[in-house]
Amino acid sequence: MEQKKFTALEKLTILQEIERGEIGLKTAARKYGISKNSLVKWRQRYQLYGYEGLEVRSYNRTYSAELKLHAVKDYLEGGLSQNQIICKYKIASSTQLANWIRKYNGHSNSLTAHSGGTKAMTKGR
Repeated sequence: MEQKKFTALEKLTILQEIERGEIGLKTAARKYGISKNSLVKWRQRYQLYGYEGLEVRSYNRTYSAELKLHAVKDYLEGGLSQNQIICKYKIASSTQLANWIRKYNGHSNSLTAHSGGTKAMTKGR
């Protein structure tokens, strides 16, 4: 069964229906054929980014090396949960944060900012 793609406006309409108390999460999930998890993620993205958070992105967000390091250190210090860190730093997902933590713990020097472009190769001689 193919899962329906919702526009940002449709997502907002569903979230508003839930917010007004006209329908619960579980009922909305059944009615619109989506998971409760998706609804929760939509709500979090809407709270973090507003309407733009509900739109389908055709690009990846970029994060500075400093932001990545702060987020990882906040997590390792144990003062904040993953969800709190994601909200604090406006990180796209818990998977993104987990990848940074794994790289940091693996002593990888790859907690750097990426522009998304590729580097040109240069001749070594």
